[in-house]
Amino acid sequence: MTTYSGTDEFEGATFVRASFKGATFRYADVSGVTMRSVDVGGLDLDSHDLAFGTLIVNGVDVVPLVEAELNRQFPGRELQKSETPEGLREGWLAVQAAWQETVASTPPELVDTHVEDEWSLAQTLRHLVLATNAWLGGAIRREEQPFHELGQIFTGADRMGFDMSIFRLEQPTYDEVLAVRAEHQQQVTDFLAAATPELLAEERDNPWGGGDWHPTVGDCVRVILEEEWAHLRYIRRDLALLR
Repeated sequence: MTTYSGTDEFEGATFVRASFKGATFRYADVSGVTMRSVDVGGLDLDSHDLAFGTLIVNGVDVVPLVEAELNRQFPGRELQKSETPEGLREGWLAVQAAWQETVASTPPELVDTHVEDEWSLAQTLRHLVLATNAWLGGAIRREEQPFHELGQIFTGADRMGFDMSIFRLEQPTYDEVLAVRAEHQQQVTDFLAAATPELLAEERDNPWGGGDWHPTVGDCVRVILEEEWAHLRYIRRDLALLR
């Protein structure tokens, strides 16, 4: 099957009576795409940023419906948007309890197993270490080099000029991953315990650079919560398939 990578040749194109049956789109920009009289039976769409836009199906914006259902499936998820220290603390407790349940219930033989091109449980936990490093260490605390060597970097970071030498090449043991993950969870817990409205309102720089967005400390915490809930959903989906 043909693979199209790093191309913009389809921008603005029109497809008439074309078949995309069984096609896979990864890290692709389909914003603003218009589909009319299409067969979407079995279409599987997953977007981390869905809540920040619209998705119109038969004239109905289904984003609020999807968000409501995800909040029902993951109690406490709605608190990822909280504006208060108390709400963020409660949201952090909720997502950590959900993660504890997932980690505890996963058989040892599945912790390093993954579905297709997705991350395993161990890799996902390592990525959450990286997310904590970026948004708590790099953004909020303004650490010059906040990243732990066990962090799992996102796809394409090397092409963006990220210093990959920070990270360890050899595969860590699962016990190592759990220990480092626990340390980083405690860092967020300790930070939130002392957070005030005034601190949450302070401005910081985007830890990934670029653009004109200067998040507040509260924004940075909300990104951490969004990462935690999103990757919990991904790994529960994948573990259900692996089981």
